[in-house]
Amino acid sequence: MTRAARLLAALLLAGSAGVALAQRPPEVAYQLSEGDNLNAFLRDGATAAHLLLREGAEPRILVGFPAGNSGVGLWFERTAAPVRWRLDRAPAAITLADARGRALHGIRATASIAAPRLALRRAVLSNVRFLRDYQSVGRFPPEVAVAPRLGRDTITYARDRADGAPGYLLGLRVLAGLIERGALVAGRDGRIQLEITAATGDTPLTGIALPELLNATAADDPTARNALRFLSYREKFLAGSWRFDTYFGRDTLMSVRLLMPALQPTAIEAGLGAVLARLAADGDVAHEEGLSEFALLENRRAGRSGDAATLDYAMIDDDFMLAPVAAAYLLERADPARARTFLARPIASEARPGTSEPAGAALLRNLRLVIERARGFAEAPAVDRLVALRPGRMTGQWRDSEEGLGRGRFPYDVNAVLVPAALDAAARLSAAGLLDPYVSATDRAGLARAAAMATTWRERAPALFRVELPAREAAPRIAAYARALGVPAAPALESLGQTPLFYHALSLDERGRAVPILNSDEGFALMFGAPPAAELERDVAALMRPFPAGLMTDVGLLVANPALADAATQARFTPAAYHGAVVWSWQQALFAAGLERQLQRSDLPASTRAVLTDAQARLWRAIAATRATQSSELWSWAYRDGRYAVVPFGAGKKDVDESNAAQLWSTVYLAVRPPR
Repeated sequence: MTRAARLLAALLLAGSAGVALAQRPPEVAYQLSEGDNLNAFLRDGATAAHLLLREGAEPRILVGFPAGNSGVGLWFERTAAPVRWRLDRAPAAITLADARGRALHGIRATASIAAPRLALRRAVLSNVRFLRDYQSVGRFPPEVAVAPRLGRDTITYARDRADGAPGYLLGLRVLAGLIERGALVAGRDGRIQLEITAATGDTPLTGIALPELLNATAADDPTARNALRFLSYREKFLAGSWRFDTYFGRDTLMSVRLLMPALQPTAIEAGLGAVLARLAADGDVAHEEGLSEFALLENRRAGRSGDAATLDYAMIDDDFMLAPVAAAYLLERADPARARTFLARPIASEARPGTSEPAGAALLRNLRLVIERARGFAEAPAVDRLVALRPGRMTGQWRDSEEGLGRGRFPYDVNAVLVPAALDAAARLSAAGLLDPYVSATDRAGLARAAAMATTWRERAPALFRVELPAREAAPRIAAYARALGVPAAPALESLGQTPLFYHALSLDERGRAVPILNSDEGFALMFGAPPAAELERDVAALMRPFPAGLMTDVGLLVANPALADAATQARFTPAAYHGAVVWSWQQALFAAGLERQLQRSDLPASTRAVLTDAQARLWRAIAATRATQSSELWSWAYRDGRYAVVPFGAGKKDVDESNAAQLWSTVYLAVRPPR
């Protein structure tokens, strides 16, 4: 046994030796169960950690750390029967020293499981992205492999980072039961009790204190508040835990926009600042960052040294979100003095380490990109001049699973809504004079054209996605799809009647043909646009029909309905698909906030207002019925006893992945509130 192994084993055996336990209430500490996952969250000083105990027939112990998006996980062999965990002692923050005296921050908790035997399968200690890969496809880099060290009553996994920097630790001490031939064996009562120690050497983040995070208007929802607090840091907001304990541009921007009425300025500026810090040289918004050991290994394979963050710029929707979200804050929420102070604030670049620039200059780089990418269609509107996914990719907006856009190339939300919204925002920011200290003569010329370009996009792009289907053609397809799913068709067909079905296609393929999937992305138009009254009335009514004619179910608004597509497409958009016929919490919030925004207009006739008000009431009834799942990323459903019932995503054998228990954009109900 090496010196490092002996020291780590001694620390585990000593219990409190080398450990500083918190003596005050932690900043954030809560638990929740979802499907087969028992989750416990803790943020206390230098420690932020999410402990997940997976139940069922494939148990595991996993701890995700916002520090470096790092994590440790232990997967056990499949058990003969489903097993259940019990958290006997909640996680407490610890700090221990590794063999070289370097600090590791983490947690210690006690849990027991009703299982006669647990055989060790594999442990992965590294960046969460590698844990995600192992969980989904059983693969991880050979550089992060680690073997267990077995003691009389301890199992220890420990390793330095691949470059020798402080690394990762997962230790188990058996309190009830025993270790026998590399497996955990229950005691006479049929339970195994474990003391779990998990820690990371990655640099801790700085949490945003509650008084600087939420204002007095935020809803009194403990679950959402806890999730948001766990995911909010001065350096950035995290997208979701455990699977995305890091920055995502789209998630940050949409969450900041929807939460804006309930956020303090400090929090809004932290979110916007994180996005600006990660802009590419041309103003492209970064989608996701790779950190710590993930970045280290990715840099090595690219012939680079060091662990500088790697940034992914493959998405196209986030590039057009920054301007409207920034404008909403700078022009509608912040007073002019605060807006100018924020724009003058130096932003240290994560994309170009060692450099910084004023926030206003960074924002202007994004506006240049928006104007340049929008110029072609504005000059000659045609399908081939829309904003397309990047070559060779099947993803590019929030539906970022391989099948999420139905294999289309031109997404509806980007082209019909976000591009004109970004151009409008550029024109408004310019007119307000906030960008004056940062613009050149060339910039002024481009900004002067932005409003006219927005008008062209707004008037010409949505029509390219319009689908019309006579009721006599739609009805038999809807009925056949309902039979295939085992759900009733009558309410859906009754709502359709003899009315032609109008809706916006999810996307267009490379030849400009509509991908005929009803979808929830109309919420973007409600939130960022001002559709004509007749179109607004028609589009909202189409989506609010009962599924499978529309998107509404007892458990919420689905994000996709492939009833009108071919059988092959339907097979890719099932209730087990990540962006299939499932409910995403934030998409419901987007739709709800958008309805409220449209109802604030003074130019809508009574008939349109009646449609919107009815949709609002029905949507909020569904949201209230699933309140317990609101902070989750998404959920699926089953139809039984004459109703749709929530099924946690990831609980089904056919589900492609599992949902995050804490999701940033699912906390937006702190600001998105039901009508009074």
